[in-house]
Amino acid sequence: MLGRVTIRQGTLFDVAPTRASRLGDELRAFTGFGRPTVVEEVAAADGSFSVPGFRNEFWTSRQRAASSLHEVSYRACFKPALPRFFIERASEPGEVVHDPFLGRGTTAVEAALLGRVPVGSDVNPLSAVLTRPRFAPPKLAEVEARLGELELGGGTGDGPEELLVFYHPETLREIAGLRAWFLEREAEGTLDAVDAFVRMVAVNRLTGHSPGFFSVYSMPPNQAVTVQAQRKINERRRQTPPRRDVRELIVRKARSLLADVDDGVRATLAGIADRAQIHTATAAATSAIPDASVDLVVTSPPFLDVVQYAADNWLRCWFCGIDPDEVEITHARGLPAWEAAMTDALRELHRVVRPDGHVAFEVGEVRGGEVQLERHVLTCARDAGFDPAWVLIHDQEFTKTANCWGVSNNARGTNTNRVVYLRRG
Repeated sequence: MLGRVTIRQGTLFDVAPTRASRLGDELRAFTGFGRPTVVEEVAAADGSFSVPGFRNEFWTSRQRAASSLHEVSYRACFKPALPRFFIERASEPGEVVHDPFLGRGTTAVEAALLGRVPVGSDVNPLSAVLTRPRFAPPKLAEVEARLGELELGGGTGDGPEELLVFYHPETLREIAGLRAWFLEREAEGTLDAVDAFVRMVAVNRLTGHSPGFFSVYSMPPNQAVTVQAQRKINERRRQTPPRRDVRELIVRKARSLLADVDDGVRATLAGIADRAQIHTATAAATSAIPDASVDLVVTSPPFLDVVQYAADNWLRCWFCGIDPDEVEITHARGLPAWEAAMTDALRELHRVVRPDGHVAFEVGEVRGGEVQLERHVLTCARDAGFDPAWVLIHDQEFTKTANCWGVSNNARGTNTNRVVYLRRG
C-alpha cells in the first residue's frame, strides 16, 4: 500500500488510504496496454525526500480518441485522456474539478462531459472564449441560422491591411465583419450561446495549413506566425491567399465539433452548466473561488519559457478584441523564477482544495531531458503545504503534432507526461 511518503531526513507524511493511496496501488499493478508498471524513485529537487514513481503507458496514444467537442486547437495542450484518467478515478459525479492553467479548457470540458462541476481560470481571456461555449453547445441548425443573419463585410471595413499576407481581401472583409459583430454584441451584453459558439469556431479557423482554414497555407492552427514570417512562407511557396467562404468553413468545423454531442451529452452538460465557473485570473490569485471548495485539480502549467503563448495567440487575441500586451502570462526564463511562480500557484491551490482533496499537476522533461520539472514540483508542493504522494510517468510511442516541423517522437520537445500527485491534508 503506497500510503506513506518517505522523507530522507527521517520523517514521514501519512497519506490516508483513500483515493491517493488506492490510485497509487492501481498504478503499481496497471497492465492496461500490455506492459507492467516500472516503479522508480523520484527525488525532490532539493534532495530532501523522494516519492514512488510509476512509469507505464496509462492511456491511449490514438489521436482524436475523445469527444469531438475537444477538437479545439491550442499550443501545448494535453490530450483529454489525461484529465479523464484522473477525473474518473479521483472524483465522483457532482464534485468540483478545477484547472488554474485552463488553456483551451481540456480539463474543464472533460469534467463537464463526465458530470463533474468544472471550475477553471487562466490569465488570458482567450481561455474563456474557447471554453465556455462548449458547456452549452447549440444545434448545428442554430449555427447555420445565425450565420445566415449576418451581413459580413457590410460597412465594417476591410480589416488591417497587414493581414492580407494571410487572407484574400474578400475573406478578410468577412472576418472583419464577423469580428465587429461579436465585439458589438459583447459590448451590449447581448452575446448569446450561439454567438459564443460561432466565435469560438471562427477563432479556430483563423490560420492553418489546409483549405479548412480562412488563411492561405500557414503554420498549424495553434501557432499564428508573425506577418513577416507569413510573408516569407508565401514567397517560399509562391502562394497568394485564396478566397475562402467564411460561413461554409465555420459550419463545417461546427459540424465536426458537434458530431458526438447527442441528447445524452446535452443533458449531462445542462446538469452542470449553471454551476460551472470560468475566471480570468492568475493561478496565484483566484479570489472568486471559495476556500476548500474544490475536490480535484488536474492542471498543467507553462513549462519554463518553452512555449510562447502570447506570440502564438496574437491573431486570436486581435479577433476577440484582447490586448495581448496586457496579459501577464507566466514566462519564467530560469528554474528559480519558475519554482517561485509554481509555489505561489500551489499555495493558492492549497487554499481552494478541500481537506483530503487532490491535485494532479502535469509537467514534462524540458531542455533535451536535462530538466525534469516533476522533481521541482515536489519541492514547491511540499513548501505550499501539500503532501506529495507519488509521480505518474506516462511514457509511450505517439505521433507528435510537431511532425509537421520534422520533429519525431523522443527526438525533441516534451515526450512524456509527468504528473505529480498531491494530497491536501
